[in-house]
Amino acid sequence: MSDRKKHVIVGLSGGVDSAVAALLLQQQGYRVTGLFMKNWEDDDDDEYCASRQDLIDVVSIADKLGMEVEVVNFAAEYRERVFAEFLREYQAGRTPNPDVLCNSEIKFKAFLDHALQLGADYIATGHYAGAREFAGRYQLMQAEDGTKDQSYFLYRLNQTQLGKTLFPLANRYKREVRQIAAEAGLHVALKKDSTGICFIGERPFKAFLSRYLPPKKGEIRRLDDGKLLGEHDGLMYHTIGQRKGLGIGGQKETGQGGAHEAWFVAGKDMAQNVLYVVQGHEHPALRHDTLTACQITWIAGEAPRAHLVYSAKPRYRSEDAPCEIQQIDGTSCTIRFAQPQWALTPGQSVVLYESRVCLGGGIIENVL
Repeated sequence: MSDRKKHVIVGLSGGVDSAVAALLLQQQGYRVTGLFMKNWEDDDDDEYCASRQDLIDVVSIADKLGMEVEVVNFAAEYRERVFAEFLREYQAGRTPNPDVLCNSEIKFKAFLDHALQLGADYIATGHYAGAREFAGRYQLMQAEDGTKDQSYFLYRLNQTQLGKTLFPLANRYKREVRQIAAEAGLHVALKKDSTGICFIGERPFKAFLSRYLPPKKGEIRRLDDGKLLGEHDGLMYHTIGQRKGLGIGGQKETGQGGAHEAWFVAGKDMAQNVLYVVQGHEHPALRHDTLTACQITWIAGEAPRAHLVYSAKPRYRSEDAPCEIQQIDGTSCTIRFAQPQWALTPGQSVVLYESRVCLGGGIIENVL
């Protein structure tokens, strides 16, 4: 570093991870300021969306660490770039992951642009991921704590964004982060991690979505023979692999194993407004070994070589699964897994890795 301390603006969420990220940067000699992003305003109340309490926690964290904090409203950008796409995807019958869009469009675009305008050298977040420079390019790395790794949500980052971002928690474990916070006297040391989508919070998902996408009743049929089993309120309320909330639990059909197995969503016919279900977690209709993905982005700026063995996560909580990129065509590609994967879901992201390096990914379009 030069004589002038490098200036880092940390995105403070009010949680323990971003608080410790700021503390670690201070200890490393950076000049650190905080920024709290207000991304959602519709029906923002304490019952479901805790942004008011989060802001109170951010102010307390900043005071404890002796740094300035700024509050910025990105609600308009969030609604336009993230929420509108979220609704379009659900209306089309797919299951999107808004956290991916929020990172690429808000935290590492709107926030980054704002920070650079303020003269910052870098931004930083409390994500469990890493970045490094290798052979003249920046790489996104999986976190040391594999149980908390969030590189899946960051696969759309580009070279410019990675070059301006610090991830202080890359080599930290969650238990260590909480211990650091406690030793520093940060009151959020034991604060519960936020779960789910910010603008939904803990509220019932179907009730929230129905306010924007009105119900459209249709038939629920068994995929194997087309037998009518019940009625659904709208295909957008259901996702591939879903077990609960189907309303057909009383159908005592005998599954392949001879028992009264649970029902799972296996497909949607958008044209006919039919929801198809199967019985049993291991029904073959729930497993596929090949998918096509669209909106592919590669962190290095160019595609990796096809027909080599990589690993991929077809959803956040998936294990890294060996796979081959069979074909790359511009922003689309075909991926074949070594073993069939359960409940591959259009709209979700598939993210590719080579060892611990995140290569990029895209949106699952079709399963084969």
